[in-house]
Amino acid sequence: MNAESLFLFMANTTNFPSIAKCDSRGREAHTLVADMDGTLLIGRSSFPYFALMAFELGGLFRLLALLLASPLVGLLYYFVSESAGIQIMIFVTLCGAKVSSIHSVARAVLPKFYSSDLHPDTWRVFSACGKRCVLTANPTVMVEPFLKEFLGVDLVLGTEIVATESGRATGLVGRKGVLVGTKKADALKVQFGDVPPEIGLGDRLTDVPFMSLCKEAYMVPPTPAVEPVASDKLPKPVIFHDGRFVHKPSPFLALLTILWFPIGFLLACLRIAAGSLLPMPLVYYAFLALGVRVTVKGNPPPSPNSSCRNSGVLFVCSHRTLLDPIFLSTALRRPIAAVTYSVSRLSEFISPIKTVRLTRNRATDAATIKKLLKEGDLAICPEGTTCREAYLLRFSALFAELTDEVVPVAMVNKMSMFHGTTARGWKGMDPFYFFMNPRPAYEVTFLEKLPVELSRGSGKSSHEVANYIQRRIAAALSYECTGFTRKDKYRALAGNDGIVDENKKTSIKANKIMGC
Repeated sequence: MNAESLFLFMANTTNFPSIAKCDSRGREAHTLVADMDGTLLIGRSSFPYFALMAFELGGLFRLLALLLASPLVGLLYYFVSESAGIQIMIFVTLCGAKVSSIHSVARAVLPKFYSSDLHPDTWRVFSACGKRCVLTANPTVMVEPFLKEFLGVDLVLGTEIVATESGRATGLVGRKGVLVGTKKADALKVQFGDVPPEIGLGDRLTDVPFMSLCKEAYMVPPTPAVEPVASDKLPKPVIFHDGRFVHKPSPFLALLTILWFPIGFLLACLRIAAGSLLPMPLVYYAFLALGVRVTVKGNPPPSPNSSCRNSGVLFVCSHRTLLDPIFLSTALRRPIAAVTYSVSRLSEFISPIKTVRLTRNRATDAATIKKLLKEGDLAICPEGTTCREAYLLRFSALFAELTDEVVPVAMVNKMSMFHGTTARGWKGMDPFYFFMNPRPAYEVTFLEKLPVELSRGSGKSSHEVANYIQRRIAAALSYECTGFTRKDKYRALAGNDGIVDENKKTSIKANKIMGC
């Protein structure tokens, strides 16, 4: 029986109409209770989100363990017990992991994927109601950050996990068990008592018990081809997100990733070696031969040796990965020194260009940049950190105080499998993850040099210059300018300000390591 036939069977058995027949007008004072997978989300399987969690918590081996367990999970889920299948998935994914790490992944990684899978028919009704509750078999710790922070959900009733006194998950569920079937109805009764919610939404037979307690109930049909809700329709867009996977991992994609990983790592080592060891004029062609595409647009300025400039040009770049200055150098066919706020020792070691760390002391950093500009051209990313989405963070105005020889550079990269940035993990792996993509690409667009009439020398303030450069780059990329800063990003993703004390000798926990 396929999904459509199953839905017709449920509709005839339960007499619940389709969600399409639900009138969303005048629902401001109503309470809605909805299931998650297949109801609030288009996808009916929670495997992709457990796979994301598994990889972020335990890397490739935990993902492999989850993939190997998936046939048993499917067998139990569909033919024995839905609850038993979910328990196996929870155990393999979460056993031994720190609860704080689980919450960190749920807050920083999962919202991007959840938000891109919202069912439009459900959201139409869901967003119209004044009070919203989600009932789900998924662990509460996995789904609550997204539901409350990004969708404005008032109450999340999910499966509770058991943790040790040291704060590690055992992989077992609480005494109430997995929240499926009649247990959803029991949880609803405990929470709402004798005052039933106005609307109940579900997508499968095991949702019927709690739906029957609501004044109105509607079934969400399985429509995998439906377009998810656009990000601009959500109460809060996902601007910052973390995690290594570019796409939501289905079982097939998870298998493909595991098989590709050793091949990709060797390929990444080869690409990094080519970029580090070859002369910069040859790096462009080496990258091309190794499957790394570099597209150059605009008119880059001539090298210092072929002009009469007394000071170097400051290339002001949008920040996508820590490799931005390297690809800028590749596009120019000559090495360009770069200043950065933070970079791992490994990345510094393998870098083919000179990198100088800034101290976050304004006077010291200004002196450093002035000195480097006297030596030649220089690259800087005034956002201070990377952003994966189509937004530019606030530009620091320091660069505009030091020179009027400014060339804006719009940087765009394309990755099909792995992200080359992280806020929670070790920055030293960022170049490897970027180059592990089968066909990574960078597009470097040189914009017109800062006009004299808009420079500091013509009376403009440094903030006016910085804002102008930000708007120019945003317009070239069709991005949106924001006032967000590095602190905003790291507070959202890692719970700190994104600053590492280089003088501390104590080790830094994995979810506390900062970088670009």
